Amino acid sequence: MKKTATRLADGRELLYYDSRDDAVRDAVDLRPLRRPAGTSEIRRDPLVGDSVVIASHRQARTHHPPADSCPLCPSREGRPTEIPAADYEVVVLENRFPALSGDAGRCEVVCFTADHDASFADLDEDRAALVLAAWTDRTAELAALPGVEQVFCFENRGREIGVTLAHPHGQIYAYPFVTPRTERVLASVAGHHARTGGRNLFDDTVAGELADGRRTVLDGEHWAAFVPHAARWPYEVHLYPRRRVPDLLALDDAARAEFPRLYLELLRRFDRIFDDRGGERGAGERGTGERAADRRPTPYVSAWHQAPFRHPHRSEFALHLELFTIRRSAGKLKFLAGSESGMSVFINDVPPEAAAERLREVASQ
Repeated sequence: MKKTATRLADGRELLYYDSRDDAVRDAVDLRPLRRPAGTSEIRRDPLVGDSVVIASHRQARTHHPPADSCPLCPSREGRPTEIPAADYEVVVLENRFPALSGDAGRCEVVCFTADHDASFADLDEDRAALVLAAWTDRTAELAALPGVEQVFCFENRGREIGVTLAHPHGQIYAYPFVTPRTERVLASVAGHHARTGGRNLFDDTVAGELADGRRTVLDGEHWAAFVPHAARWPYEVHLYPRRRVPDLLALDDAARAEFPRLYLELLRRFDRIFDDRGGERGAGERGTGERAADRRPTPYVSAWHQAPFRHPHRSEFALHLELFTIRRSAGKLKFLAGSESGMSVFINDVPPEAAAERLREVASQ
């Protein structure tokens, strides 16, 4: 992998990641841009202790531009974009409208491909491996920034999720605090350790799921994927390396080599869950198929959970990826209504065992 660093016209950092060592990246951003105005503020909720980010400048961010005005496509004559090059493999750049900025952290955009009409599931294994290398490199670089406590690599896909740019891309947040969810997980890990005489909660959870088998979706040599016993979302899969590691930096070569094949298979299965050719099964509805308007890629969130860098129980955390969709059936979405939004009590209409069965049904032939 070759990494080439440059700066955009307003001073933001841009990084090209190429599979070839002889790649040349010398295009210059000539747009008349000034450094984006606005800073983020982090406030603490005194009742529950959660950190809340206030970022009013994001109201002006780009919202669903037409394809010929996409800011993440390569630049061409007469139409400069965020990426000066005429083509690229993988690009990471500072977000022009960051939720976290300055002393409040950093936000980056990860472009998976120059092809505007593709998705991550369309990538080949070599490109997926390059994205993994970029995620790993950014985790290492951001961890070294003063004040950064945790790095979160993720992808939102689909309008239903709230994506404002259609180009295949993900994001990286470098938080100056440990996120509320991670704090709760680490508290559970510590409690399990105390109750069981030193056993690890992640190890016991993964071993229990694989021994049960009903919710297992993929079982590789170095990775395992399953629908969790208490899944919150209609279709939710957790992907774990078999050897527990705290973050992407600690993955060994064998796990890195196997990841692209398994992850791409999971994404492709997600796109087939609601395939109208067979209707969906295992979710309480069978056989009528989808309307033409519903035959579109499944919206999802794909999120890497990594250990905080300076937490005392960092070594007990397990790197894993959580992939879920808010679509509960063809043409129907799972909304976070009163119980979920008001009390954080999720109600799932799709039994996890049925979701796992469906995800096994739609395996690649």
